[in-house]
Amino acid sequence: MKVVIVGGVAGGATAAARLRRLDEKAEIVVLERSGFVSYANCGLPYYIGGVIEDQAELTLQTPESFYARFRVRIKVHHEVTAIDRTAKTVTVHNLETGETFAESYDKLLLAPGAQPTRPPLPGVELDRLFTLRTVEDTLRIRRFVEEQHPRSAVLAGGGFIGLELAENLRELGLDVTIIQRPKHLMNPFDPDMAALLHTEVRAHGVHLALGHTVEGFIGTEKGVQVLLKDEAPLQADMVVLAIGVTPDSHLAAEAGLDLGLKGSILVNDRMQTSDPDIYAVGDAVQVRHFVTKQPALIALAGPANKQGRIAADNIAGGDSRYKGAQGSSVLKVFGLTAAATGLSETAARKAGLDADAVILSPMNHAGYYPGGRVMTLKVVYERGIGRLLGAQIVGAEGVDKRIDVLATAIRAGMNAYDLTELDLAYAPPYSSAKDPVNMAGYMMENLLTGRVQQFRLEDLDALPRDGSVQRVDTRTPGEYRRGHADGFVNLPLDTLREHLAELDPAKPVYVMCQSGLRSYLACRILTQHGFTCHNFAGGYRFYEAVTTDRRQSEAAFPCGMDK
Repeated sequence: MKVVIVGGVAGGATAAARLRRLDEKAEIVVLERSGFVSYANCGLPYYIGGVIEDQAELTLQTPESFYARFRVRIKVHHEVTAIDRTAKTVTVHNLETGETFAESYDKLLLAPGAQPTRPPLPGVELDRLFTLRTVEDTLRIRRFVEEQHPRSAVLAGGGFIGLELAENLRELGLDVTIIQRPKHLMNPFDPDMAALLHTEVRAHGVHLALGHTVEGFIGTEKGVQVLLKDEAPLQADMVVLAIGVTPDSHLAAEAGLDLGLKGSILVNDRMQTSDPDIYAVGDAVQVRHFVTKQPALIALAGPANKQGRIAADNIAGGDSRYKGAQGSSVLKVFGLTAAATGLSETAARKAGLDADAVILSPMNHAGYYPGGRVMTLKVVYERGIGRLLGAQIVGAEGVDKRIDVLATAIRAGMNAYDLTELDLAYAPPYSSAKDPVNMAGYMMENLLTGRVQQFRLEDLDALPRDGSVQRVDTRTPGEYRRGHADGFVNLPLDTLREHLAELDPAKPVYVMCQSGLRSYLACRILTQHGFTCHNFAGGYRFYEAVTTDRRQSEAAFPCGMDK
């Protein structure tokens, strides 16, 4: 059996290695358009910033090392330009010699990945305008930075690449502005959680122009003028397009294979295309979202690796199935870690689910152990049944641990009640006896059983101001004086019982504290004294972070760069 694999990196290289482990006699050929067959995509921004110093560290395997270990023939700088499904051949163009030839196959695996989205805007081909997807892209940007010494950069897009590159360019001393049409960074996050990221990047000198549309680019003597809708242009020494990726599916389309979302390659759960002898994996394929069961595009290395393994199993005669992706991801944002899995609350509601969420701000480990840092968790669940839908976490330490626990819980089909029973490791330097994941479960359980009611930030402005409801802040007087939400009166938790006569049992009480714990305890007291009580989700800490971000986002356009 001869297997031809188009594309390396995560999906293609994984499939080649797995296939060799399953079939020592198969002839395996990998055709890679770039000069690198297996490299660390996620490390590319860190090479630009000098965190990864040696270019060789980006290369996981070379053609020579791959052949020595797996006896797989790797041909880099070889671009596949056509598929002949009848003859079972691919047309290959040697980019170094210009030669064109046909390569036959018994089974074909497409792993072309995705291309950086380049909208048809004026000036998109300027020399000082970059994209970041391959090692070659990385080397081009780093060479420009080292030789031209730019002082400013505009990044169009605030996703994974945009944020990682913003951090690394700032570390090199550049003045950086992120511009994007959505009004918050990181699409996997809800706007309220993204507010925590906005605060962090602004604190490190990155300018945010959110909710703005780039309309084109003009080359100038000073660099690039970035044209914006309804705003004066920005001047920068360099621009990076990081607005997303588009499935690189033209080969499949020209060969007549069935396509899915945004022109992606349609595959079944065996990673098989509409041609039974052609498989496809990675960023170019449409998958099923594990939570919604709906079609999705999820361009991440983890799913691509799993898909490559599954495709290889099936090519070798097995019967492996891909059950879907849930988009688990983690990102370093200066001094913070941001992670997500499953659906955001926004995405869940868009999918037609009756979603709610709990928000909590626990320490990453026991509070009495030195060095604890606050993290903020938002866990999304389905009302009524408590099915876990997704989670987002922003914090300093311990974020990756908790998101992986929650990702595993979602994959295992656990619900909110199950989180309360998880037996998680505890020692003071690492966690608390009640881990944050357990705490999220307790909070959801209380809501699902009706033991407590909550109100959210979006409900705050809708509360009547006619005296028909009561607003209470249960923090200490000192905390209250340092800042409080408008209309909330201070009744500290520890003296609340002595002041019950000051409240009217006929009027509902809306309670806030710093993190949500003291207000929950207050609600338990009030409820048992005949009051109707609502606990504020996330506490004043969360309220302050989100409302401050909103004010900054609505303020004057970023002025750190020449206009």
